[in-house]
Amino acid sequence: MAIVAGVDFGTASVRVSIFDSDRGPLGAGMAAYPVQRSATDPDLATQRHEDHLIALEVAFAAALANASVPGQAVAALAVATTGSSVLMIDENLKPLADYYLWCDHRAWREAAEITQAARAQALSALDYCGGAYSAEWGWAKVLHWLRCNPDLRSRFATGVEHCDLIAAILTGVTDAGDLPRSACAAGHKWMWNAALGGAPSTSFLESVDPLLGNARRGYTGRFATSDAIAGHLSDEWAARLGLRAGIPVPVGALDAHWDAVGAGCRNGDIVNVIGTSTCIMALSDSGAPIPGVSGVAQGSIHPGYAGIEAGLSAAGDVFEAIANRAGTRVAVLAEAIQGYRAGQTGLTRIAWDNGDRSVLVDPTLRGVTMGWRLGSTVADELFAAIEGTGFQTRIILDRMAEHGVAANRVINAGGIPRRNPALNRVYANILGRPILVPGFDGAGQGSAIFAFLACGAFPTVEAAQAALSADYKVIEPDAGEVTRYEELYGRFVHYYGLLSREAHRFDA
Repeated sequence: MAIVAGVDFGTASVRVSIFDSDRGPLGAGMAAYPVQRSATDPDLATQRHEDHLIALEVAFAAALANASVPGQAVAALAVATTGSSVLMIDENLKPLADYYLWCDHRAWREAAEITQAARAQALSALDYCGGAYSAEWGWAKVLHWLRCNPDLRSRFATGVEHCDLIAAILTGVTDAGDLPRSACAAGHKWMWNAALGGAPSTSFLESVDPLLGNARRGYTGRFATSDAIAGHLSDEWAARLGLRAGIPVPVGALDAHWDAVGAGCRNGDIVNVIGTSTCIMALSDSGAPIPGVSGVAQGSIHPGYAGIEAGLSAAGDVFEAIANRAGTRVAVLAEAIQGYRAGQTGLTRIAWDNGDRSVLVDPTLRGVTMGWRLGSTVADELFAAIEGTGFQTRIILDRMAEHGVAANRVINAGGIPRRNPALNRVYANILGRPILVPGFDGAGQGSAIFAFLACGAFPTVEAAQAALSADYKVIEPDAGEVTRYEELYGRFVHYYGLLSREAHRFDA
């Protein structure tokens, strides 16, 4: 028997879950932190590093109390975070600014410059990003920050992913050159590819901007998959968290990737991790790049496979925005749409409210709703938005299938599918296949699995999944609804291509 802690830093809160290798989840604790937004710049989304550290302490204390477990009993902990949430640090790992959250899109111009240069120079690494570099990712954010903060450039050592910095801090790393760098985050967000020699060359990045060439020289550390140990819990953080010093901390990863593992993802599965945004995860033996799919990286989800990530830049936050504008709650609207049928609202809703992550890779696109009538309601818009996210998910799955990525099972993971039956029903009918919803709260379970591996409680990811994962609720498609959605899907694809500014990518 072993007890571990799985830590999951989300967009607005951190959750710590305590798991037992025999009994499963024992308890959890959560603590929130604010997201800084700007009334004058909708692309800005930042957070304070110190807020994360304070929240981690609060959540750990709550989790241990809720689980009735003494901290000395915890044998390992593992940390997943949002990505690409990037912090600029000095050589001693001290923050120079606030985090650029994953949903911060201020660097869209820099991303476009990187894409343009990579295409002009036929940079192979760009193929593994789906053919375009995103404003959500590391190099674009680093360049934006360097351009906007000339007075701090002399102190800048490197840009670092949230998951890497937290692992370093917990294990007492104090030198930027010794950072444990997640192959998951590096591969999906920084164009790092071991087969291509690591990160893009200094000469390439200098061709974009000399500032980026200098940043490349500081992009060093220990790159590894999450079956490797980042270090061992320091005396300081053992005291702060109420744990035993010296327990192993594996190399971290991005939350959606470990959420997929926690949901039971295996080769041949598609996992839609539906939260604020949607991350669509899959495993592959080949690791071949897929046009328009935002990332293929070796060892990023499961250490033994290539991990594939695509997704929607907005999902749950679209649903929340619709409810907030009407002065109500998503839960209330979700009840109102339980009896809705395919296309009955007459609305077509394209969820580009935060841009398009896949397959257009264009953060400048904005949400579109067509077909409004005087009698259209807020519940109608929510249902149309759910249909729209389902249609766009099908576009992505179709693109993946065209490039040899099978979908033997489709799993809807994350908090929203557990709370919104209408969404799962719509997805089953749009995709024309059963949707599996885990019959357990998987938050932190992926992190726990890698913590179990770190302390030797299980020999493989699959062994840990088999011990921890429960049954799935299966939502079967309705034949009549499938037929109706097949017709509506063709219409959606037409508008999706017509209205985008980068429609040629859709045809790639």
